[in-house]
Amino acid sequence: MVGLRSFQLNSAISKKTPLFLLQSKRNFIKTIPQPPGYVVGGVNDATAVPDSDKVHGSRHWTSERLVSAALIPLSAVPLVTGSSFGFVDSILSSLLILHCHIGFQSCIIDYIPLRVYGVWHHYAMYLLTFGSLVSAYGVYQIEKKEEGGVSGIVKKLAKA
Repeated sequence: MVGLRSFQLNSAISKKTPLFLLQSKRNFIKTIPQPPGYVVGGVNDATAVPDSDKVHGSRHWTSERLVSAALIPLSAVPLVTGSSFGFVDSILSSLLILHCHIGFQSCIIDYIPLRVYGVWHHYAMYLLTFGSLVSAYGVYQIEKKEEGGVSGIVKKLAKA
């Protein structure tokens, strides 16, 4: 009985919603039509093996983990020693930008897939690259103008 009432309520709400609003939401971003169940071919067809690429394979995964592991001691060194080293600070900043870029790239690959969104996937990747370059320029300005660089700013925030 409860399930039937909720079904009737949902159908009543959808009847009150103007049709042009439903159509504008659906057609906001054009998607590439997909086969049912996202299955291409038949049951007896061979699976299409993707081309091997050194940038997007196990080496890529290993490099992501190395960057993540390197961030731990690099972020602790300026806080433990109490002084900032320009070389360590610049490596920390570069790896942090790289770590963020790789993480957001994985989100774009997962949630804006090329096979569904087509050109929007490429636009998102270009926007991510542009944002990473702008943030790298911002970190460069911080390193050049701020005393202690990024670790100096972190120390000031910790004292505040």
